[in-house]
Formats: sequence, C-alpha cells, structure tokens
Amino acid sequence: MRTRKSYVIDIAALPEGFPTHLHLDEFWQELGRTIATYGFLEETLGKAIFAFTAVTEYQDDEVSTALEKWQGQLEKALTDPLGAKIQAYESAVKAYGRCGLSGFETLILDLRKASHLRNALCHASWRPPDQNGASRARFFDRKFYEFETAVDVSFLNHTRRHVVELAMAVVSSVTSNGWQFPGSNGPGEPIWRSCGG
Repeated sequence: MRTRKSYVIDIAALPEGFPTHLHLDEFWQELGRTIATYGFLEETLGKAIFAFTAVTEYQDDEVSTALEKWQGQLEKALTDPLGAKIQAYESAVKAYGRCGLSGFETLILDLRKASHLRNALCHASWRPPDQNGASRARFFDRKFYEFETAVDVSFLNHTRRHVVELAMAVVSSVTSNGWQFPGSNGPGEPIWRSCGG
C-alpha cells in the first residue's frame, strides 16, 4: 500500500478576511444590509399574521377551536422560515376575508420570488468578483435550481429597496383595513390593548 504525504492548511497564512478578501467592503456591507432587510420583512410578516388572526371573526361554535390553534399559529409566525411565513400570511388574510389592498395575489407572488432570492443571498458561496465587481453566488435549491445571476452592489441595493417595498405593502395590508400595525404607534384601531392600559 502506497503511503501518501499528509497536508494541513496553514491558517495563519490565509489572506486577511479570507474567504471574503477578494470583494470590496461595499459589496459585503450592501449584502449585509440586504439580508438584514429580509429579517425585517420576516418580522413584519409575523406581526401581520398576528394582526389578521387576531381580528378574524368566528361563529360562536368556532371560537374554542380557533383559540386552541391560535397559540401554535403565533409560535410558527415567530419561528418559521420566510417561505412558510408567506404561506401563513396568505392564509391569515384569506381567513379574515379581505385585504384592503389591491393586487394581493401579485404581492404574494412577489413575496415568494423574494424568498427564493433571499435563500440564494443568505446561503450562497460567493465566487471571486469579475472586473466590474459582480460575483456569482454558488447556490442550489432543493429542486437543484442553480442561481446564476451575477450580483453586484447595484443589484443588492435594488433588491434591498424592493424588499422594503414588500414589507411596507404587508404593513399596508393591515392598516388599509383600519387596524393599527402591531408594534407601531401609527394610525388605526389598536388590535391589542394591554390589561394595564
């Protein structure tokens, strides 16, 4: 049997910032801001799920069953990944019976597209940038779809602004029905008042 020479990586010899050292700091800053904005969208969806499930009206014989399910719905609204939150938000709005916003189905489609992009941005391995500063993200989803878009600072900035617009549309889906968005001091009727207030 042939003996092979063994090798160990000299971690101290790696470039400063490895493996992100080939990209400009501006790229990583914009990527971080974009991912943080997705986190804001997730929190916003969770609050909207709470809002719509809290104000949905039930027949007298349905109230007990609805209350039993509600805690689980709220726990999932906190812990589910983005895709599941979008599904729960859609279901909550439909159970409420009205969105108050035109284009709700388009909003759901846009949220799903944004979710797919979020997965690529959050879980990719980034290739070295090209001469224009664009980097290919190495990412495959569960269906083996490969994300092939070259991503640069402009792409990330545009994506972040679009995610903000989606989050504000989710807020408006609640406030357009006359309800105050949970956790805000904005206009509308508060959904939940504390017992002490």
